[in-house]
Amino acid sequence: MFDLISRRRFVSGVAAGAALTGLSFHSGRALANRSPSVLKGNEFDLRIAYQPVNFTGVERTATAINGTVPAPILRWKEGERVTLRVTNNLAHDSSIHWHGMILPTGMDGVPGLSFDGIKPGETFEYQFDVRQNGTYWYHSHSGFQEQTGVYGAIVIDPVEPDPVACDRDYVVLLSDWTDEDPHDVYAKLKKMSHYYNFQERTAGDLWRDIKEKGVAKTWQERKMWNTMRMSQTDIADVTGYTYTFLMNGVTPDQGWTALFNSGEKVRLRFINAAAMSIFDIRIPGLKMKVVATDGQNIEPVSVDEFRIGVAETYDVVVEPESDTAYTLFAQTIDRSGYARGTLTPDPALQAEVPSMDHVPLLGRADMGMSHDMAGMDHSMHNMKGMDHSQHGMHAKHIAGKPAPAGFGSRAEIKHANTEFGPHIDMRADSPKSGLRDPGVGLRDHAERYGRKVLTYAELRNLYPTQDRRDPMREIQVHLTGNMSRYMWSFDGVSFDEAEPIRMTYGERVRITLVNDTMMTHPIHLHGVWSELETEELDYLPRKHTIIVQPGSTISYLVTADAIGRWAYHCHLMYHMPGMMREVRIEKG
Repeated sequence: MFDLISRRRFVSGVAAGAALTGLSFHSGRALANRSPSVLKGNEFDLRIAYQPVNFTGVERTATAINGTVPAPILRWKEGERVTLRVTNNLAHDSSIHWHGMILPTGMDGVPGLSFDGIKPGETFEYQFDVRQNGTYWYHSHSGFQEQTGVYGAIVIDPVEPDPVACDRDYVVLLSDWTDEDPHDVYAKLKKMSHYYNFQERTAGDLWRDIKEKGVAKTWQERKMWNTMRMSQTDIADVTGYTYTFLMNGVTPDQGWTALFNSGEKVRLRFINAAAMSIFDIRIPGLKMKVVATDGQNIEPVSVDEFRIGVAETYDVVVEPESDTAYTLFAQTIDRSGYARGTLTPDPALQAEVPSMDHVPLLGRADMGMSHDMAGMDHSMHNMKGMDHSQHGMHAKHIAGKPAPAGFGSRAEIKHANTEFGPHIDMRADSPKSGLRDPGVGLRDHAERYGRKVLTYAELRNLYPTQDRRDPMREIQVHLTGNMSRYMWSFDGVSFDEAEPIRMTYGERVRITLVNDTMMTHPIHLHGVWSELETEELDYLPRKHTIIVQPGSTISYLVTADAIGRWAYHCHLMYHMPGMMREVRIEKG
């Protein structure tokens, strides 16, 4: 599933691929900086090959689909059967995963689980019925090919009238590009997990803290962080130091452009196709009406800003009322860079690009600590002796409240391994619900900037919950890591050592995720819907990717209605080799 090829093999593969496809590597600015084309219909031919690109003024080699980064937008129709012939012109195996699509396991596109992958020079034919509508995307599930360009958008038109009325419809696909070989990026992280973090706290920050908090409190906080060998600025592993952030394949210097006429309703389909970057999105001067998440229609929610995790999608409708330009601004969670575009009635009219917000800092809540634990010694020596039997208590609560009577009363909780091993450097002792938390760096935006920020608690599916059964059992999964060694896992066990999570076909299961790390993780379950447990039990929002905040817990319900072997993983690419499981749905 993860063919971590060497740099030498990658370079030789590029040469072999160039000979195979006849590409020239001296073509100057490549096709990658244009907006992606749109392919419509129900039969498609897609070719994965090496492609010269130039995003930063330096020519590099991407792995592209049909010669472009991003890949073409695929436009399907609900109820039709699509056939996609994917040819691999790379020098090593490849694959395509149709992210968020409900389809047979053999068509899911995960090497080692769904199929054997696509060998060099071979073509694999994907064929399946389209049983949903909305905004999705597709990407490679082989090695680090997604980082180097194998990703694109999917838009599925509904068979029934669309409940979202608009005059214009745009895909806004976000991604991150590095001129470095991704294998080198991964190797640097393994040697020094904070290699790309250039926002570490300075002596100036220390003096400012002393002035604001006093010597005693500042010293206590510094001692706590130093004892745990952790940093308050450890928000993102890979940053703008190496990344250039793209919007529809266009750099911030150039800026992608979308047109409108005054008074029109414009639908923007935001897709986070980045390898490692979580974005906070706003359009200064415009309210956004969020109408869909992960392809599923929701009751519209009006916001000024929202966070989009890696692999999530959000559809918003905006109504520009004046003949002025607006900036689509997507800043990264750690404020190390941004992608941007312009929504304008005139291509010559540009909007001011706003400054990025303040650099966020992690707090004790992001460690899953209660307030009264702040003075404790949290060295690993003392934490090993702590009683972790209370972790399961949070699994029976929704949004901080007890579950309704009878809801989950027959649940059997499978607890995570509570031993500390080499894959774990901390545990969340008092994880809070992440349902109403907008996330680190956004929590004070209402007071500081007057912006309303979206939270998961506000998501209400447009249609009633289909499966109203209580869950038959519960599976609790801890998101674990060792930052100093850059090791990621579920329950302290890496993917290559883990047993599958087994479900019986037709059962209703609650999955509770507990984030024992101080990083934000977008978790993706293939093959079935994850119905987020909000207080609106009759209208649970259906998602395929769910953000789990640092030191927090969140739960969702799954109906195991798709027999097969499915991947379950963090969608941060450099976390995925360890933070992954196989979910096996079998007949009883």
